[in-house]
Amino acid sequence: MEGGDPPRRAAVNEVTPSSHPISILPPLPPVDERRRALGERLFGDPRLSGDGSRSCATCHDLRTNGATSRQRDVGLDGVELPLNTATVFNATLSFRLGWEGRARGLEVQTETLLRNPAIMGADIQVVLQRLSADPGLVAEFRDVYRRRLDKAALLDALATFQRSLVTPRSRFDRWLGGAAEAITPEEHEGYLLFRSIGCSACHQGVNIGGNLFQQHGIFHALAAPEPRVLRVPSLRNVAATAPYFHDGSAATLEDAVRGMGLAQLNLVMEQAQVASIVAFLRTLTGSYRGNPVTAPQ
Repeated sequence: MEGGDPPRRAAVNEVTPSSHPISILPPLPPVDERRRALGERLFGDPRLSGDGSRSCATCHDLRTNGATSRQRDVGLDGVELPLNTATVFNATLSFRLGWEGRARGLEVQTETLLRNPAIMGADIQVVLQRLSADPGLVAEFRDVYRRRLDKAALLDALATFQRSLVTPRSRFDRWLGGAAEAITPEEHEGYLLFRSIGCSACHQGVNIGGNLFQQHGIFHALAAPEPRVLRVPSLRNVAATAPYFHDGSAATLEDAVRGMGLAQLNLVMEQAQVASIVAFLRTLTGSYRGNPVTAPQ
């Protein structure tokens, strides 16, 4: 429905319902620490790729934003991938995985990425043979899973580790929890604007997104036309995950906010309003292992 009525100007309405559309990140559910540790070891192991040249951590840097800073990462064939790499942080909180939401769980998504010829290019049986040649790893799997290393155990270990990759303690979570000083009045105004113009219709819940599908470019074109329907991304740590959109075409958070307002809400946002929402979005940065999530340098 591109075209139609001219874009309207964004306006702030002081909306203060009794409940917030965004939920505090819950405590990490208990995980088997030995399985998590095995998964962490494998996450950085290049033996999981077809040619041994990369690991999961190659495109999902846990020292920074859980992804990369590239518009699109490069595949095994040297060609740019069609979609921007999404952060692995808080992925476990999304109802579907991947930009198109094709995977319903971390095990399925992990196997899909391992087999993808452009991403990891792995033959699972070959990977298992490689890993099975490592006596220490075989013994560790047998101790943890009470059986030999197999595909199910491999995927379970990797998925268990990824379930631990949540980033609590954002300033906004602390504010929701009652710490009034955790955000500034200006950031609070940005939150009110974020709600009043309709951003929270899609970006809400515990993952501030990640729980529904949406068509992009409703009023005006936004980024690459395909795929047209996407899983709404989480906004947790969004200040650290530039560039934005499924094709990585928005270089800055300001560009992304302005573009989303026009494309999805038919709003022309003034610079002060863009800055206000960006200020709020910067309060959504959490911590991993006690350190704030940061953008790659």
